[in-house]
Amino acid sequence: MKNFEEEYNVFQAALEIPEPWYVFHHELAKEEKTLHIYLEYRKGAEFLCPNCGSPGCKVHDIQDQDRTWRHLDFWQYKTILHARMPRVKCESCGKILTVMIDWARPGAGLSLLFEYHVLSLMVEMPVAAVARKVGEHDTRLWRVFKHYVNKEVENMDVSKIKNIAMDETSRTKGHKYVTIFVDVDTKRAIFITTGKGSDVLREFCQFLDKKGVERSQIKEFCCDMSPAFISGIEEHFPEAQITFDKFHVMKMVNEALDNVRRQEQSTQPELKNSRYVWLKNQENLTEKQQKTYAKLKDLDLATGRAYRMKLSLQTMFTKSARISELYFEEWYNWAIRSQLEPMIKLAQSLKKRKDGILRWFKTKLTNGLLEGLNSLVQAAKRKARGYRTPDNFIAMIYATVNKMDLVKEF
Repeated sequence: MKNFEEEYNVFQAALEIPEPWYVFHHELAKEEKTLHIYLEYRKGAEFLCPNCGSPGCKVHDIQDQDRTWRHLDFWQYKTILHARMPRVKCESCGKILTVMIDWARPGAGLSLLFEYHVLSLMVEMPVAAVARKVGEHDTRLWRVFKHYVNKEVENMDVSKIKNIAMDETSRTKGHKYVTIFVDVDTKRAIFITTGKGSDVLREFCQFLDKKGVERSQIKEFCCDMSPAFISGIEEHFPEAQITFDKFHVMKMVNEALDNVRRQEQSTQPELKNSRYVWLKNQENLTEKQQKTYAKLKDLDLATGRAYRMKLSLQTMFTKSARISELYFEEWYNWAIRSQLEPMIKLAQSLKKRKDGILRWFKTKLTNGLLEGLNSLVQAAKRKARGYRTPDNFIAMIYATVNKMDLVKEF
């Protein structure tokens, strides 16, 4: 008898099950490689009311069916906790409800210690790999993960936000995107939603409303020249200013430059395989690319002229704010007279957005932060591999980009 008591005491201590609960039985199913541990509450036990928290609630009745929770493995055995749950009647609020337990969240089906173990693995490896390692279905693990991520997001303090950088990133193949809103000052992803149209700004407004943040508090947006983003900002945040991301501006310049190269390549075969010679900054060229550039730079090529326009506009961002507008106008006039159709169209597009481009000289806002975070987003994609629904992907971005410590409260 003493040996049995000692054995149960070992389980009791290892499980950290608090009074009035105790281990009263266990069964080892060797063929299933599963250890079943049965819990019971002590006779005459009293509980807190699940509704109002009043102490001293007596048991009203007990459910006939066991509830089960997956727990950390004991040795090589998968461990399942079993308990029949009592209902209590509260004298204060009059409700009859099932008691709350300390070892698991309501409806989770996993013990808190098992959830801790799962979360510590999920921040390090793909979810599908975690599921295989612990022997659980990945859908169940995703529910755990999203519960704690959503809790962190819900508790996030955004009361002081004023400068927002926003950008879209692909979620899967087939032009499916999520848009990320980042607080420039804290470098946190504060809101992520599916899509990349003007509706994402409406959803961002709803997020701010829920958080009790006035829309007028947002003073600056930094984004690319997406018409949907621009119209959404102008409609929902009429008092905010827009800074167009200078990296996006240079991306547009590179696209126009490459179009010039493509058009010229048919008559100038020496341009073949030279794409990255023109698109990369000179200091980033490989030795082979530097040799190619040396051969091409002095030829009378339309691509060479477009390349010099690129370098000139790139140089503008190193000048002072005082001369930036004059510099831009001179560059614009050069591009318009260039007789290079892609560069002419580019200049016309940039002219329409001149104010937002030149606003960089005042705000210094860029989406460089988001570009840097993109590597973390790609890591989030890999971790979400195997069950990449939009909600799962978004939860993984929050956790990865914001470096959430999901196990801190355990």
